[in-house]
Amino acid sequence: MKKWLKKINTQAGMSYVELIVVMSIFSVISGVAIYNYGAFQGKVDIKSLAHDIALKIVEAQKSSVAGKLPVSVSANWKPSYGVYFDITAPKTFIYFADLNNDKIYNEPALDTIAITKGNYISYIASYSSSTQKLSPIMTPLFVSFQRPDSSAIFTSSNGVPLSGFDYIEIRIQSPQSLTATIKIFPSGRIQVN
Repeated sequence: MKKWLKKINTQAGMSYVELIVVMSIFSVISGVAIYNYGAFQGKVDIKSLAHDIALKIVEAQKSSVAGKLPVSVSANWKPSYGVYFDITAPKTFIYFADLNNDKIYNEPALDTIAITKGNYISYIASYSSSTQKLSPIMTPLFVSFQRPDSSAIFTSSNGVPLSGFDYIEIRIQSPQSLTATIKIFPSGRIQVN
């Protein structure tokens, strides 16, 4: 029995060299993971923001088609709903009810959404397959929906409808220069890339 105990005692434990090697490997793997976490979190944040913007547009579409009445209105008619983007205020966008159906944003807003973590709207453009290019939209953009149609109505700041394009692209950017895009088609389809 003593030989067996002696055998266990001679093979137990690690040498200091083995311990240092294991700790070195662990610290290298931990360092790589921590370094990449910031980039990973930035990608998650920008994609999440793109989906939040798309969901707010879908909410406007659904509220309009459903004939939802805002809490502040007691009329019998059904307003349009929309989302307002202004490239000169790239850290916010506004969800609104179009109470007079003029397809533009008038006070008050149902929700003003602040874009956080240094992210911002960097570009709003229309894409046309005939020219094969994006044309920047420098004026505020209103994307609204009017019952019973689920099609998107695009209007500029002076109330002039925008047309002649395949889709509107809204590009958002992070401080690390990561980007995501939201494409809004006239048919009412919304795509996040």
